[in-house]
Amino acid sequence: MDAYIDALPSWQQVLCRRLRDLAHAADPELTETIKRTVQPYFVLEGNVCALLAARDHVNLFVYDGAIVDDPHGLVTAGHQNSTARTIGFREGDAIDEPALLEFLRQVIANNRAGGWRAIKGLR
Repeated sequence: MDAYIDALPSWQQVLCRRLRDLAHAADPELTETIKRTVQPYFVLEGNVCALLAARDHVNLFVYDGAIVDDPHGLVTAGHQNSTARTIGFREGDAIDEPALLEFLRQVIANNRAGGWRAIKGLR
């Protein structure tokens, strides 16, 4: 994951490192992996979130975000996706850290409960 972040423009490096820190703060058992050859993922009993830096923004893909409440309006895209949501950041955007931690902790709790299929009774 370090190589992925180190190759980014400086503002994206800072943002991705902070998102990485927050992901680990959500649960210290969270682990990092690379999927799809280069995509940095955070996992704990299933996918929790992934980083994707684009030219002018960074997306935090949050898995099973479709069943997590978003009272703070963090989700910026993917509202119609059945299992994942996107929280996008542009240069200079603030991170609502308490809200993001709450959101990630809900995803992790759902993973520990068997994931969205189990929660929705699809298993």
